[in-house]
Amino acid sequence: MPRAYLSIGSNLGGRAENCIIAVARLAHKLQVLKISDIYETEPWGTAETAADQPEFMNVAVEIETRLDPHELLEACKRIEDMMGREPGERWGPRVIDLDILLYEDRVMEDDDLVLPHPRMHERRFVLQPLADIAPGVRHPVLNKTAAELLGDLGSGGGRVRKVGMDSESA
Repeated sequence: MPRAYLSIGSNLGGRAENCIIAVARLAHKLQVLKISDIYETEPWGTAETAADQPEFMNVAVEIETRLDPHELLEACKRIEDMMGREPGERWGPRVIDLDILLYEDRVMEDDDLVLPHPRMHERRFVLQPLADIAPGVRHPVLNKTAAELLGDLGSGGGRVRKVGMDSESA
């Protein structure tokens, strides 16, 4: 069965609980193989979008699925809808956000989906949890592992702090 890696984040409401609920809802549709610890991370985006936002809680998951990439995207969007995600500004606050990072070694770009995720290599809040569960998974375009991409960030890519699987500390 194909393997994929997802990033899940929340910065509204019970942030850590929202991430855990999203993982549980994913597990109803596919097989969740690994879940990272929860990381508290600073908001990403422009100075305007990042200012005055609560910090995020983020996790990464490794899954096996029979869903093709577009079906997986639709499943993620349904979970976001069920959890109350509202349309809003890009990089704005959100109850839940599910992103497909990698789907096997698939490279694709269309109106709905770009694989691998086009900015994953710039974001510590994505790479740190991903490297925790799959340090050797390879970015099919950059031909580097998650651990190598994380190392390439140096001190950039945003601040992250591991808080564990059951913490909501700020």
